Amino acid sequence: MPILDTSLHSLKRIYRGKVRDSYELGDDKLLIIATDRISAFDVILEDPIPYKGMVLQALTDFWFEKLDGIVPNHLTGIDPTTVVAADEIAQVKGRSVVAMKLKPIPIECVVRGYIIGGGWKDYQATGKVCGVQLPAGLKQAQKLPEPIFTPAAKAEVGTHDENISFEKACEMVGEHIATQIRDYSLALYQRAAEYALTRGIIIADTKFEFGQDENGTVRLMDEVLTPDSSRFWPADQYNEGMSPPSYDKQYIRDWLETQPWNKTSPSPRLPKEVIEKTSEKYREALRRLADRDVI
Repeated sequence: MPILDTSLHSLKRIYRGKVRDSYELGDDKLLIIATDRISAFDVILEDPIPYKGMVLQALTDFWFEKLDGIVPNHLTGIDPTTVVAADEIAQVKGRSVVAMKLKPIPIECVVRGYIIGGGWKDYQATGKVCGVQLPAGLKQAQKLPEPIFTPAAKAEVGTHDENISFEKACEMVGEHIATQIRDYSLALYQRAAEYALTRGIIIADTKFEFGQDENGTVRLMDEVLTPDSSRFWPADQYNEGMSPPSYDKQYIRDWLETQPWNKTSPSPRLPKEVIEKTSEKYREALRRLADRDVI
């Protein structure tokens, strides 16, 4: 059964995000569970997507291994099923991680390799994205001369993150930290994008999140290169000048755009076929990138 919400009695829940629930595990660790919730336009939808949380966790685990050595991460190596009561194992198995408790850096680290989405709209209006000047005459979905770092200031759940310049990021967290997370983000994207192409997937853009441990070390945290945090395009269906099909929630966004809805909660209920097709898109991304499935 899809999991829309978690309800562990053995641990204290300290955060409920758009997708993940976090539980306190002592003073220095968290149990983070990826539910099957899905959000669109910063609204958590009322219908879960079967297997979604398991796909997100499986892909994140895959990428942490694949990208090992670029940046320290939040992993502890502790089996999540060993830290909950026996009757709670079904809520955590295959969809959770025991992570270090970090101090989050309040910057969403977006890397764009192609011009699409909000970046395309900004470029059309100003010729720039987050203060980064781009060449004139780019087409929608065109590959950029090189990937660009376009940070955003993180906002509360239910509100929009604010695109900012790198200079603003430096003001917020200091030049040293801002430079670190920029360089880490670009290196992670570059290696992941090169690998994904060998699997027939274009990673158009993605976002990373970082935190600091008790020693001030910057660590990669949260999810990594999933359909929730990235745009994955099938390389064999890619063309400049149009928005390509994707293995992510764009399918749901497109359906919602056809509905009489003001993009505030509650959201329209999703038809069965939209739920099933979205679930399949997520699982197809996992199969193509990691050569595995969740069932």
